[in-house]
Amino acid sequence: MKFHKSYSFFLKSTALLFSGVVLLSLSSCKTSKVQIWLTKGDESVKLQQQTPISFVNNSNNFQNIEIDDTQKFQYVDGFGFTLTGGSVEVINRLSPTKRKALLNELFGKEENSISISYLRLSIGASDLDGEVFSYNDLPQEQTDLTLSEFSLARDKNLIAMLKEILTINPKIKIIAAPWSPPVWMKDNGKSIGGSLKPEFYDVYARYFVKYIQEMQKEGITIDAITPQNEPLHPGNNPSLLMVSNQQRDFIKQSLGPIFKANNIKTKIVVYDHNCNKPEYAINILNDAEANQYIDGSAFHLYEGDISALKTVHDAHPNKNLYFTEQWTGAKGTFNEDLNWHTKNIIIGSMRNWSKIALEWNLANDQEYKPHTAGGCTECKGAITVLDKENFTRNVAYYIIAHASKFVPANSQRISSTQTDQLSTVAFKTPEGKTVLIVQNYSKNDENFNIKYKNKAASVTISGSSVATYIF
Repeated sequence: MKFHKSYSFFLKSTALLFSGVVLLSLSSCKTSKVQIWLTKGDESVKLQQQTPISFVNNSNNFQNIEIDDTQKFQYVDGFGFTLTGGSVEVINRLSPTKRKALLNELFGKEENSISISYLRLSIGASDLDGEVFSYNDLPQEQTDLTLSEFSLARDKNLIAMLKEILTINPKIKIIAAPWSPPVWMKDNGKSIGGSLKPEFYDVYARYFVKYIQEMQKEGITIDAITPQNEPLHPGNNPSLLMVSNQQRDFIKQSLGPIFKANNIKTKIVVYDHNCNKPEYAINILNDAEANQYIDGSAFHLYEGDISALKTVHDAHPNKNLYFTEQWTGAKGTFNEDLNWHTKNIIIGSMRNWSKIALEWNLANDQEYKPHTAGGCTECKGAITVLDKENFTRNVAYYIIAHASKFVPANSQRISSTQTDQLSTVAFKTPEGKTVLIVQNYSKNDENFNIKYKNKAASVTISGSSVATYIF
């Protein structure tokens, strides 16, 4: 009798164990759902979630996009825009309720937010401020070698908005760049053009230190700076000509040592101009004395090819890359800008080792204002503020949103193949999700398979469209 009971128990236990194995096996065979978010170049769909699809074992003759998360590349710091003084001015024209809602939509983590994770600032005025200023403006012929007149007061509204943004996203990172030093430091004494006088190298380095320290007192950490925005474009207002050797000497003689002496941890990033001159950055990085102070180099794409970033990476693989600016203009179309910028700025910069991808101005009004006299008159913000209660979302909003909403800071780029018509980039997020961004340059719909770990999800992407896939 005891033997019979034991045998019965054995049979029941075996059955339960087998049942558990079957359930486990069935559970592991469940197909993964792929979320899809789509924007069409014809504007009929803008960042809208589509019906999810599944990974299956079926085979077909579609082209394949292969994702391989064993091949890993750079970590991502974020995606975003420049918060210009003009952006702050027009966003502040909104009613308190609309203003708060917009900031949460741009920087928050809610369902309707696009979760911007990186901002660029101007040190002093950019050309998309209402007027030119520095943090140490003086009467003509005067100098201030001790920087006793230094003040962030002209940016008090920008600082106030940054504090609000930091309450929404305390981890947002910031890179900052001057458009011009105070004019008394320049050889032409003007806001447009001219060069920094060598006798003011140390004073100007301390100007950066004061900026970083004063912003820190406001609770704002500046993660990185570049010594000059567009140093080879001295015709803007404000602007400065700073050729490669000048920037090299400024960094190694003054900026680097003075940062070190003041225990400044803010990264120094060189160049911050077009992809047609990678030799500008390489020349500086080749100098061992300057190199020790430099984190990496920054680029725009108004000239040249995005592959210039890889050229610099290959020359100095231990240095970081940053893509810091590209504007969408008044004369561009939604379709052209969506596809070109996604292909080159989002996908292109990431595939060429950039840690960030930033579009230009966050917001302006219907006349592309504010801007300085001589500043950009056709730069279109991601947001156009119409009146106290209304704003529109422009193409740059969607270009960035297809990355920022789904690829948080500290995601890592992984391998993804491309086809003749489909540009791609893929990431693994800190939470372990895989994100694939695809841009279809063809006017026709394209069928393809997302291939991942011996499974395939069959997809059709509309012609001239951008899609983000999350699984």
